[in-house]
Amino acid sequence: MTTETVKYQRKELELKALLEITQAINENKTENVLLNIFKFTCLVHLNIKSLLLYVFNEQEQFFDRKISHQVKGNLPEHIQREDVQENKTQGKLSLTLSGEYSFSEVNIYVPVYHKDKMLAILFLSTKDKEKGLDLDFTQALANILVVALENKRFARKQLEQERLRKELEIASNVQRMLFPATLPSHDHLKAKVTYFPHSTVGGDYYDLIQASENEVYFCVADVSGKGMPASLLMSNFQAALRTLLRSGSNLKAIVEQLNFTTFENTKGERFITFFLGHYNYKEEKLSYINAGHNPPVICLDKDGSLEVLEAGTTILGAFESLPFLEEGERKELKNFMLHLYTDGLTETFNPEGEEFGEDRFLDYIKSHPGENPEAFHDGFFEYLHTFSAGVPKKDDITLLSLQFN
Repeated sequence: MTTETVKYQRKELELKALLEITQAINENKTENVLLNIFKFTCLVHLNIKSLLLYVFNEQEQFFDRKISHQVKGNLPEHIQREDVQENKTQGKLSLTLSGEYSFSEVNIYVPVYHKDKMLAILFLSTKDKEKGLDLDFTQALANILVVALENKRFARKQLEQERLRKELEIASNVQRMLFPATLPSHDHLKAKVTYFPHSTVGGDYYDLIQASENEVYFCVADVSGKGMPASLLMSNFQAALRTLLRSGSNLKAIVEQLNFTTFENTKGERFITFFLGHYNYKEEKLSYINAGHNPPVICLDKDGSLEVLEAGTTILGAFESLPFLEEGERKELKNFMLHLYTDGLTETFNPEGEEFGEDRFLDYIKSHPGENPEAFHDGFFEYLHTFSAGVPKKDDITLLSLQFN
């Protein structure tokens, strides 16, 4: 057989190999199918006896073993990126591996690059040394495979990002439905809320329920975590709260049941800080329980004095039963302001790294006694914005202000 005939036959086999792998890519075969076709194509059409393929894993920063054929030695599943050094001038590859591993059965390596980035390493040995092997073609074929695998990985990543975007969109819609559509603004009660979510889906929750002509419930909560899990926990929490309020339970029974429900749903892995208040216009009495939340602030119109509402219990969902529980009460209350907020407000930072803090918030309330909720929010958030001077917020911010007359 002439040299020209051998060359012709080799080119014909190479074209068959190229056709098979490109056809599989065009048919959008799975990653495993592509790897198998590449392996058998190399073994059938090319002069290859033993074959190893390691492909770089961008997320884990190591090379994954994808193909192993006719290599009996002990091989690593992964090769760390820093353990691979190639001297391109000398055409040598250096692997820093444990002594238990051996690559002695494969004496040729073929690197696969994209620009200066090594995407894969193909190790092989030939069947017939006389026939030789076109390394440039083998490298090109491996490159086609690895680029196809990269494209699949990129497509999966895009699908995952789209799935997360949809999930956040759903969670955001769920969250919006939890908040009251309107807040009262009449002679007895004027309410105003300002809510800045840190991301698409926040972990804050507020509510106001007019139980009767003489009674109103109000609350603020901060759910640990973000995204869909926090949104679902929040929606379950709101459903449980509203059911309990309709049943006419007292505040202690409501909070105990909310704690048990939260613990059952999360097995103690998530928690909720929560403040629940109840005001009776006829009795002029405020009852409340603070479950590990930032204490709301009462501002009394008659003398401008402030009081923080701390009586209550610990966070909800951390324990199956609450270790202690106290109900706070204030009588003979009328013509007063109440500010409920979440920790994102006081934990706002300025460019110097200073925290806004509770003291600044209390000072602002003291300096604006009797101001209606709308004007108070306008002025306060302008003040907070000036303080932060553009420093990105690290958490959701919620402020619910209630003016009782």
